[in-house]
Amino acid sequence: MEEKNFIKKAHYPGGKKALQEFIKSNLKYPEEALKQKIEGDVRVKFKVNSLGKVFEAHIVRGINNGCDKEAIRIVKKLKYQKTSNRKIRVTTNKKITIQFRLPSKQRKQVIINYEIIK
Repeated sequence: MEEKNFIKKAHYPGGKKALQEFIKSNLKYPEEALKQKIEGDVRVKFKVNSLGKVFEAHIVRGINNGCDKEAIRIVKKLKYQKTSNRKIRVTTNKKITIQFRLPSKQRKQVIINYEIIK
């Protein structure tokens, strides 16, 4: 049996992978969280109108230290595709989890030059 979708919901252009890339490239780890070495997940709930604009973004579960503000900033920058539902304006409710992981420091190789003098 074929499933029918009567109402088109807003979706991110390019899908989940494009959304992850957008977040990855725009996320700025807060200084306060870096100093205190804080990691975690921030869950944000928001709405998308029929024009693809994000509004009413708020934190469902946060970790503070600037990460919550950064998650809201990222979500407000998102641009979804416009949806047309036979001239009916539909608002889509969305939830997203933004992960804050401390950047791993690459180990630098230490080169020691020495001479043995007799």
